[in-house]
This record gives sequence, structure tokens and C-alpha cells, in this order.
Amino acid sequence: TAVIDGSVDRVKINIPTDFDMPPGGLNIRPADDRFEQEERLHTHKRFAATAFARANKLDKIIMDGGRKAKIGIVSTGKSYLDVCQALEDLGIDEAVAGKLGMRFLKIGMVWPLEPEIISRFAKGLELIIVVEEKRSLIETQIREQLFELKNRPVVIGKKDEKGQHLFPAFRTLEPNAVAVAVAERLLKKRKNKSIAEKLAGIKASMAVISNTGDLAERVPYFCSGCPHNSSTKVPEGGRAYAGIGCHWMAQMVPDRKTEGATHMGGEGANWIGEAPFSTRNHIFQNLGDGTYNHSGILAIRAAIASGVNITYKILYNDAVAMTGGQPHEGNLTVPQIASQVRAEGVDKIVVVSDEPDKYPANAGFPDYVSFHHRDDLDEVQRELMATKGTTVLIYDQTCAAEKRRRRKRGTFPDPAKRVFINELVCEGCGDCGVQSNCVAIAPVETPFGRKRQIDQNMCNKDYSCVNGFCPSFVTVHGGQLRKPEKPKAAVEGQVFEVLPEPEQPDISQRAWSMIITGIGGTGVVTIGQLLGMAARLEGKGTGIIDMAGLAQKNGAVVTHMKIAAEPDDISTIRIAAGGADLLLGCDLVTSASDRNLSRLARNRSHAVINSHEVMPAQFTSDANFMLPGENMKMQLQARMKRADSHFVDATAIAEQLLGNSIAANLFTLGFAWQKGLVPLGAPAIEKAIEINGVAVKMNQQAFLWGRRAAHNFKAVEAIVGDNGQQQKFSESLDEMVNRRAAFLTEYQNAAYADEYRKFVNGVRSVEAEVVGGDKKPLSRAVARYLFKLMAYKDEYEVARLFTDGIFEESLAKKFSGEYTLKFHLAPPIMAQRDPVTGHARKKQFGQGMTGVFKLLRKLKFLRGTAFDVFGRTAERRAERAAIVEYRDTINSLLTDLTPGNVKLASEIASVPENIRGFGHVKERHIKAAKAQQEILLKAYKSGRTRAPSAMAAE
Repeated sequence: TAVIDGSVDRVKINIPTDFDMPPGGLNIRPADDRFEQEERLHTHKRFAATAFARANKLDKIIMDGGRKAKIGIVSTGKSYLDVCQALEDLGIDEAVAGKLGMRFLKIGMVWPLEPEIISRFAKGLELIIVVEEKRSLIETQIREQLFELKNRPVVIGKKDEKGQHLFPAFRTLEPNAVAVAVAERLLKKRKNKSIAEKLAGIKASMAVISNTGDLAERVPYFCSGCPHNSSTKVPEGGRAYAGIGCHWMAQMVPDRKTEGATHMGGEGANWIGEAPFSTRNHIFQNLGDGTYNHSGILAIRAAIASGVNITYKILYNDAVAMTGGQPHEGNLTVPQIASQVRAEGVDKIVVVSDEPDKYPANAGFPDYVSFHHRDDLDEVQRELMATKGTTVLIYDQTCAAEKRRRRKRGTFPDPAKRVFINELVCEGCGDCGVQSNCVAIAPVETPFGRKRQIDQNMCNKDYSCVNGFCPSFVTVHGGQLRKPEKPKAAVEGQVFEVLPEPEQPDISQRAWSMIITGIGGTGVVTIGQLLGMAARLEGKGTGIIDMAGLAQKNGAVVTHMKIAAEPDDISTIRIAAGGADLLLGCDLVTSASDRNLSRLARNRSHAVINSHEVMPAQFTSDANFMLPGENMKMQLQARMKRADSHFVDATAIAEQLLGNSIAANLFTLGFAWQKGLVPLGAPAIEKAIEINGVAVKMNQQAFLWGRRAAHNFKAVEAIVGDNGQQQKFSESLDEMVNRRAAFLTEYQNAAYADEYRKFVNGVRSVEAEVVGGDKKPLSRAVARYLFKLMAYKDEYEVARLFTDGIFEESLAKKFSGEYTLKFHLAPPIMAQRDPVTGHARKKQFGQGMTGVFKLLRKLKFLRGTAFDVFGRTAERRAERAAIVEYRDTINSLLTDLTPGNVKLASEIASVPENIRGFGHVKERHIKAAKAQQEILLKAYKSGRTRAPSAMAAE
């Protein structure tokens, strides 16, 4: 995106006078013989094109380099802009180029290359550097045209003088790489202190990319509620190939056993060639419905003809989702697809959907098509793996992003049903993330550790998260989401002092370079577009490149932007290493990536960063994932002067002040503007927001509140209060013990709590005597994890946590109006078993379950007695035994405790941290925890003071 001169009279075309037109002209004509066409192309058309280029001066020598020029640079298009940026970074203008003997040619027509200007340009040169992206089109023509010269110059480009890669035909060409290649060769011819210093600085900035690793990475990922979260699952022992479309990202999901890529319409063709040489008997091939409609049916036809065993999973999501949700050409339906593949010769066709009962009897499906719920996908796929030939599974579920768009327009059903998690019941095991792969499941820190919550703003109502084997999930039917209460001062329009106008950056000498970072799908690209419009309104030049692609799906989005006094003042838009004046960071993780860090320079760059920690996609599959937020801030601060970096939790503040976290980006922009880091006027930015026409009032207010926060952060902080900050929980050992003892009293009785308190105090006494100090790491670990084991969540406890009033309060904070609840449980007596895994399956229970919970809560006195029917299961017996084993383990540690091994003892005492979940999930975690404990105990008993290195690394 850029501001350009689009006037009609800017181009004046000259007709060449040094070219003789052949009889009949150059055009193809009726009854034109193919041989005559070919002859005309090679004997006339090529020369007509070069004559046109010559007459209209399409190729221009930008810098002459003086009479003694020895080095020449040739470039075109985007690469030409990269060269301009490189020369600017090196401080080389036309005068300096004359002193250095450097000539610079811009090619306007890359083929055929006009020979006269090449001859004039090359005269007297010893070296020509050709800078062009990808394959060498210009370089090979220059070599050919200069080949006959006796004193022809050396021509380099894709390879250097020694045959090594210089500007290779792969990856991206960066201005920094051009600057290094040019400067090194210029300095060999003539010494120049200024260029040598600038070259050293560029090399130092480039080294950051290779020396710094990302502390965290924000990879592109499926949207919340995306059908591909479920549809791309593969059974144990199966394997899938990826294809063109959003579902390609299945390769980024752990354990999806999906790999490869192909061109559109070639899906499965690779298996046709591989199958005869593979020991594998079958593969799944993912095929989007858009690709199927485009050319994928041809691949299916080829697979049928070849006789290979393959299942095409046609992922019907009702839109061309990857490129904006356009409808399919021809509006193909699921019955039509089923009929088409049947006509091609597919016998076995199955349809899987989140709503398999939605198809009427007369929907138009061919005979013998079976219908299944997505919960049965694993069983269905196992059957297809065992079926010979080509089979088709049509997975029918509308794109989540498209659902959201249509619901906003009122053209798609919006069920009054939302998922809610009882945080006290939640174990933080992460099985809900494993089952749903959904990024709307977010962490929440509580006094009892990290739990899960549903980000209701992000949730697209897919509901697959309730399949996580955990009783904490309820669905809320009816009612409405309660809007966050804005601070009273913000609602009443508390009077602020008149904000001063900051001094804007000077862009009279050079363009102002900005990097804008954020998360795909959160409106970060809009920031660049708003600033671009504001620049146009002020008559300034601007250039914008959005690095998005797949990153539009929850990935790292980076916008490169330059603002200049005039459009001609901008050469290349892409910002090179060390070239950023401002990093406007709408996401901490993306801002702290090694590539974006490399674009910062200590004596040049400034940064305004939204410090709110938004979990990347890894969290869906890694329950223990932690964002190293403070370390990322330190990395950013290390790249510039401390006073030039600003961190503010824009998301939390925007949500409190404006009721919507999406306003955080405009808040961050307002903060940067008030700090004098945006060379545009506030009225132009506000007008651009108005022209954009989306949430105008909220976005203008967000920009204003960002300005206020930059000017007087304490005043804004006072209005927001503690609600605007991410909660941190830290407490003394006494507070920790007292909180948990009170909880255990409600859990069972006072005697049970005293038992807990007595054991912790015993450990505390021994640690104080042997180790001393105030930290008490072993006592804190025992206080936390003995409690965790003693407060195991059996049926009585789950019932209590749903009826003790706290759950109702948390619901009332999120929802208003009339609503009912449904619970998703797997009672051990009533639960059905999955036919494949043997695990219990959850069932849905209505509001009446609340009465059952109240009864069970009163029966907690039966826990552990002969009358405890639930306590007879293997899971409950294991939980009670774990308490005894833990105490015995701790007592054995105390016998050999020393100041040197107290850290290792604390690690052993903390092993129950990883025992989470319910049923088979907890069983798996117990097995892993026991293996971990065995290794640690072995180290402890052998006299070691720390965990084995392999475990420490984990």
C-alpha cells in the first residue's frame, strides 16, 4: 500500500523513430500461419520492444559515477528500491558515488534488455553487480550482450567472483545484504571511513538475527472453533497428507501426523507414485472444498484409476475461508459433492458433521451414504483405513470465521449457548485443549494454581472443548454476556487537563520507519491502513507492506511502514536491520522475535509495546507452557536506550475503559503519538478512523485514552484501578497454609484440616533447623502439594464446588438475564465407553443436576468410609494411597535433608504439580509423575544436590 501519483498526464509516450515497421505491422492477424508468427516475434517484435524502451527512456542511469567509474550496479523493480535503501544506509548519494567511481542503472524493461544503454553503462567498468530477486533474467542477458567485448567487466549477481552465493534465487533479498555486498567491493577499490563505519553497523545489526533465538514464537494457527481443529485428526497408526488451504496448518499441530504439500489439484497424486514402494497400506488426503471445486476432483479421478488405497477427507466449510470467506463458484452442496464422487466411482462415502441430523430425507444424497457425528470421527476413520480403494469422507462444518461474519450480519444462527468453566473444579490438565485444539481456551492464574477459562470474546461456539475429560464444563443456555463495567470516572467523562501537542518527528530529511507488530485477526493491519490514510489526508508520502499470509490466522503479523514528506522520498518500504525508528508493538511475543529485534538500533529506535501476555497456540497442546514476558521485555530494552522503550498493558486498560480488548491497538497508537513518535497530526488520524467507518466512537476514544496514558499514566491507572492489571498471586507461607486449611475444613472437616496443618508445620520445623533462612522452599512445596493430594476431587467435592455459592457468583459476573445450565459429566456408574479407546464418554445433564449436587455435598461425611460407594473405584483408592505415599516420601527426605540438597528435595515434593485431571487423563499423569519421582529420588539418595541435567533442561 502506498500514496502514489496517479495522474493521467504523468506519462507521455514517444513512438520510436529508429525502427522500421514490417509489412502488415506486428500484430497477429486472421489466417496467420504459426511459423510466420514465430518469425515475426524473433525478427521484428523483440527489436520493436527495445526501440520502444530506448525512445521512452525506460532504462535510466541514476548515478553516473564520473569518468573513472569502475563498479556498476544494475537493478529493477523491488530490488531497485532495495539498492536505493542500501545506498542510503551507507550514506552514498550521487556526489559520493562520483568520488567512489560507482555507476547505477535502473532497468525499466527486463526482457528483452535494450542493448545500447547496457553498452553505454558498461563502458570502462571492471565489475557489474546485478541485483535482482529470484532467477537471473537480467544477469544472463548482460553476460550475453557483453560477451564479445575484449575488455568486458566481470558480472556477478546470483554468484560472486568465486562462484559462491551472493544474491541467491531463494529466500528474501534484504537491503542489508545488498549494502554489505556493495560496500565490501567499493572499499576494496577506495578507502572511505564513513562507509566502513556504516558497514560495520549494518553487519552488527544483521548478526542479531543469527545470534538471538526467539524466546517464544507465535505460529499461525486455526481460528477458535475452526472445523479443522477436529476434522484433521488422524487415528492411531494413520497418516495424512496436507493440501492447499487453511487446513495446511494441521502440520503445525503436534501429533496430527500430517505432512507434505502439493499444488492445487494435485492432492493425493504423490501417494499414487509412493504407494507401490511403501510398506504403508493407506493414507488420508485432506482436500478443501474450494480446492475440490477448482480442480481437486481430477486428483480423485486419478486416484480411482490407479487403484491405491486412499481416503479423501473433503473438508466442506461452506466458504473459501483462507482468502476472505467468498462463496464457491457454483455453490456446491454436500449432496452434490457426494453425487459427483459416486459418479466418479467411489463406493464408500461417509458424511461427518457437528450436526449429522440436519439433512432431510430428500436432501439429494446418493444411496448408501452413511452419516456420523464428529465425536465418532476416530471410529469412522479406522473403518475407512481398512477399506480397499478410494474412499471419501466429507466433513461438513461451517468455517468459524465465516460463522462470526454471518452472525454479525444476522444471516447465520447464533445459538444462545456458551461454555463456562468452574475454575475451582478445573485441574489445569489441558485435556480440553487437546480435544478441541481451540485458542479460545485461555489460562487463568488463581491462588490454587493455573486453571482454564473460556475467552468469550474469541469463542466461536464450536463446543468441542466440553469433550475434555473434566467435570468443570457447563454450558449456559439463554441469557447474555454481561458487558464489563466501565470505571465510573470513565463513564462520567472525568475532566482531564488539555493534552499538549507533542513535537513530531522530523521527516524533511528522511522517511520515518515504523514496524507495527500484532496477532493475526485482531485488527493490527488496520493500524497501518489508518496511518496511511492519515498521511494521504496531510499530503504526505507513505509506503506499507503487511507481512501476513497464513499469519492472519492467530500468527505473527508485521507491518513495515514509512512516512515521508513526499512519496518520492521513500525508496524501499521493507525495513532493514537497525532501520526502525519506532516499533509499535501490539503484541509482546511478535515484537520480541529475533527478526524484529534486529530492526532496532540503540541510538535510533523507540518502542511502545502492549505488554499484555496473550498465549500463543502452543498452549493448546502444552499445559505447562509459560510466556517469558519479563525476559522478552529485557530483550527489547537491550536493543535501545531504556528511556526510549515504553511498556503498557493496553489490552487490560482498553477492556476496562472501553469494554473491548480490540481497542488495545488504537490505545497503543495513541500512546505512541503522544510520545511524539508518529509524524502525523491527531486530527488526520481521527479523520482516518471516521473514514474507516468501523466502531468509530470506540476507536477514537481508544486513541484519546492512549494519549492520556502517555501524558499522565498515573491518572489513567487511578481510574482503571486494580482491574486493569493481570492478576499476580504471591503469599507468605502462613497465608498459603491458612488458605488451604480453611479450604480443607469445608472439603471435609476441621480435623482433616488440622492433619494437613500439623504435617506442614513438622516439615517447616525440620527445614528451619537444618537449612534456616526465610524462603522455606521445601515447606512451601509441601504446603501446596500435600493440599493438592488431600483435596482430590471426588464426586462429593465436585458437587460442593458447584453449590457452595462461589460458582454462582462467578457465573453472575459473566452472564445476565434468564439462563439455565447443562453439565457435562461422565459418572463412573452411568458412563458409556468409547468403542475404540475404552475411555468413559461424557454425557449432558440438565439443570436438575444441581439438586443431585446439593445432596452429594451433604454426603461428604461418607468419604473414605465403608459406605462410600464412589470410594471403591480404582481411581479413588489410588488418590487416597497417594496421600500416604507422599507423606512417607517427605519424611524420608527430611532424614537426609541438608542446605545443599534442599532444592532437590523441593523438586521431589513438587512432583504432584503434574498430577492433573480426571479418569484416564489423571491416570496417565500419575504414571509420568511416578517415573519422574523415581529419577529424582535416586539422585537424592545418591547424594546429588540437583536433578539430572536432562530433567533440569525440561
